[in-house]
Amino acid sequence: CCSVHRSLGRHISIVKHLRHSPWSATLLQMVHTLASNGANSIWEHSLLDPAQVQSGRRKANPQDKVHDGGNWLAGEFWELKSLLSPLNLLFPSRQQLHSSVRTGNLETCLRLLSLGAQANFFHPEKGTTPLHVAAKAGQVLQAELLVVYGADPGAPDINGRTPIDYARQASQHELAERLVECQYELTDRLAFYLCGRKGADPFFSCPPPPPPSLDLSELAKAAKKKLQALSNHLFEELAMDVYDEVDRRENDAVWLTTQNHSTLVTERSAVPFLPVNPEYSATRNQGRQKLARFNAREFATLIIDILSEAKRRQQGKGLTKAFDSSVHGTSDLDDQHDYDSVASDEDTDQEPLRSANAAPMDSSDLSDGAITLQEYLEVKKALAVSEAKVQQLVNVNNSLSDELRRLQREPRK
Repeated sequence: CCSVHRSLGRHISIVKHLRHSPWSATLLQMVHTLASNGANSIWEHSLLDPAQVQSGRRKANPQDKVHDGGNWLAGEFWELKSLLSPLNLLFPSRQQLHSSVRTGNLETCLRLLSLGAQANFFHPEKGTTPLHVAAKAGQVLQAELLVVYGADPGAPDINGRTPIDYARQASQHELAERLVECQYELTDRLAFYLCGRKGADPFFSCPPPPPPSLDLSELAKAAKKKLQALSNHLFEELAMDVYDEVDRRENDAVWLTTQNHSTLVTERSAVPFLPVNPEYSATRNQGRQKLARFNAREFATLIIDILSEAKRRQQGKGLTKAFDSSVHGTSDLDDQHDYDSVASDEDTDQEPLRSANAAPMDSSDLSDGAITLQEYLEVKKALAVSEAKVQQLVNVNNSLSDELRRLQREPRK
């Protein structure tokens, strides 16, 4: 069952070992709560259909071939998605989710999310997301479920306040700390993969591995320069792909330590590279699969480069002069927003604004220039508030348009 789920990809199934993988206490509690309350019935709904029972369709079992089990699981997932997604147009599941997360009923929220409710849905009237509501109500398990489905702990409400701010205002300090951890999950996971531990600060720096463990070739240095030249969007995608590859390698290591010899020599447990995600382009899928070809030294070098680059972008530091002159006029780093998977909207100092011909700025330059750090942060907060209000207006406009189309379709009396 584990190998079948892994072969489907993390976009369908996220696999973690209960004892040999790192768990947050509240995340594990959330999984146990859902499992003990029959959450699988949502995905195995077709087995309860009398017509399916009469047709002989059955649930896959551990003795089935990996291919057959994978087809059954994938079929259940995509069938549920295709059958229930239209219901999302008939019933306001997004607004129901917004209201349900203030309660402790995890099963209801999981069902709404499976119906297609968006975890980052911005309520046009209340000006908040479901994670804001869960944080204010102190619903830790609901917050864990929303984050698993992609909720952003750094998303601002209409006034520029994040779910972390809501949790702190409600004196839910443990929840606030957990949301900060979720915000830096990517960099923490990469750092933990390298050195087996993480620090208290968001961008914990591992002790660098000894030189033989790193790739210091000219090719590796050129690759690092290309990494620095990526737009924030492409850098975010690459970081997420490397995160998925770390997850695949860690699960492989756990599998090797928990299986007997006869199991290890079979092919049914092999997941040699990241499975294809149909929502990604062919080019990105090919790049994801090529990560499996990196040896330990090359992969460690890539992770260190990503962590260093993430920290540089987070702190708003410029590139070195030698590199800046080589890519002058071609990089759009300063024109992009920082990526949400790594950077926090609450405590991030984004890259300082500068003219195209200005020299690179250090963090120390902020106090010497015409714009101080405090002024920059105030402008950034005001911009976040403006963007939230614009998003609210867009959502209201969409709702009014939907209502107008509905009224136009109704027969005249």
